[in-house]
Amino acid sequence: MSDTQKDMILKTVGLAKRYGGVHALEDANFELKAGEHVAIVGDNGAGKSTFVRQITGVEQPSAGEIYFDGEKVEFKSPIEARDCGIETVFQNLALADDLDVPSNLFLGREERYFNLGPFSILNERKMLAHAQDALRTTGVKIPDLRNKIRNMSGGQRQCVAISRAASFASKLIIMDEPTAALGVQETAQVENIIRTLKSRGIPLILISHNLRQVFDLVDRIWVFRRGRIVGAVDRSKTDGNEIVSLITGVKAAVDAPDFA
Repeated sequence: MSDTQKDMILKTVGLAKRYGGVHALEDANFELKAGEHVAIVGDNGAGKSTFVRQITGVEQPSAGEIYFDGEKVEFKSPIEARDCGIETVFQNLALADDLDVPSNLFLGREERYFNLGPFSILNERKMLAHAQDALRTTGVKIPDLRNKIRNMSGGQRQCVAISRAASFASKLIIMDEPTAALGVQETAQVENIIRTLKSRGIPLILISHNLRQVFDLVDRIWVFRRGRIVGAVDRSKTDGNEIVSLITGVKAAVDAPDFA
């Protein structure tokens, strides 16, 4: 395996998804390097969420190949992707409103004193301690971790979902519009968490319509349009005008890789 391959966390070759006669994603060649933070941008219906569903096992591709951490993979479910070290924060957050913070962080991965199926006894003290460590590591401050999620603000809920991803992601975090419904202060808190992840060397894919946020947080910008990747541009070598031109089709595709 070459040094370049060792540095590649995620790579897709010719990835496609078709729903009957609708080509939602076509010939998507994508790459993410170790420690890199990238953004996926594009108009509604550009194929961004479809792409994420293919690489996280929510759906299976119609064509193409996915390589993760140097190995070809075919995730049949999000659990398989999660077990390989991929954590995703979707727009709906997937939080349980009637559970507290530790229970949400360990949802589906509960710590137990004894594993006896429906008669198992949860180790709530251990989960609380781990939850405190997870929030401290990501810089999230929540006064009462025993408070139910339904009683928290949108920003607090988002931070809990991100902390859960950061706690268990060993290789990659994907965030789908993490600040779309947040205010200025809450958005700043989420962006600080993303910077903390960068300092820890955890690769991240950020899907966002907020170009200010994209230029502040990522190393490279991938532009999707009508189900295709039309640009892969270093953030330091472009500007908002070029990205908007690629999104709208005013400018032709640039630097979109064509893997063999």
